[in-house]
Amino acid sequence: MTSSGGDRRRLRISYVLPLKWSDDHGLAELMTYLATLRDRVELIVVDGSPEPLFTRHRRLLGEGVRHLPPDPRQACPNGKVAGVRTGVALARCDYIVVADDDVRYRPAQLALIEELLERADLVRPLNSFGPMPWHARWDSARTLINCALGADYPGTLAFRAACYRATEGYAGDVLFENLELIRTLTAAGAVELRDRRLVVRRLPPTVRRFAQQRIRQAYDSFAQPARLAAELAILPAVLGLRRRSWLMAALVVGLAAAGRLRAGRQHFPADVPLWAPAWLLERGICSWLAVGLRWRGGVNYSGSRIRTAAHSMRQLRDRADRLTDR
Repeated sequence: MTSSGGDRRRLRISYVLPLKWSDDHGLAELMTYLATLRDRVELIVVDGSPEPLFTRHRRLLGEGVRHLPPDPRQACPNGKVAGVRTGVALARCDYIVVADDDVRYRPAQLALIEELLERADLVRPLNSFGPMPWHARWDSARTLINCALGADYPGTLAFRAACYRATEGYAGDVLFENLELIRTLTAAGAVELRDRRLVVRRLPPTVRRFAQQRIRQAYDSFAQPARLAAELAILPAVLGLRRRSWLMAALVVGLAAAGRLRAGRQHFPADVPLWAPAWLLERGICSWLAVGLRWRGGVNYSGSRIRTAAHSMRQLRDRADRLTDR
């Protein structure tokens, strides 16, 4: 099958959007985006927003969209996971796309996902910000470093419904929920596929939201101990090098530039690698602050405290083996 931008057929995709807003800033833009999807996919919006926002969302979404609150039986510390688990349980299609509310697929990209899921169990896209103000460039340096070292962790994933249901879902007591989902599926034997054509636009956060995410993103590295150790070594290395710290800056710029080549230069402005030293210094500081949060019991998240970033592959393989033996 060859995907095409002019292909208007209904896709075998259930698009699950977990939503929880405290105000409706940006609602008109979101509704315009969802209108481009409603005739192409089964659209499921799991909405944890309070009244009167929930009722307003239902009215604007209309009859063609499945709009519902999170299932109380799926309640867990990470509300996004509760929304995803609720939506996937109701999905009628063979393939599932889970996307944050700032992710913006083009119809042709969803058609490509359907094509890729015919030969894989899990598809991991790459996100790039659009537009890209200064703070999005700063955060995109992290994306490029991740691409140079392996792969980034996007705000959206696609997978086979049958593969997900065989795992009986994924844990909701973790902070790094996308990594938890990836690991849960791969621990159960899922075949993951990445395609360089699948770079999906993501709206940049506000500057305030960007600032709030710094320590929390650093905390995610507790799920990757080797990475955490490297990040904790950044600040001592910078202080030890002092006048020669430009060598470390040059190295990380080169690493980000290599990631840009791998990710696709057209998706990331040429100056993004130059933001990598700023991101590296930020991560070096925030990693130690994340250690402090760990010592205090974890990260505050929607009124609860989450200690675990994500479960290890060994833990999840043991869980998958227990499910198989039942």
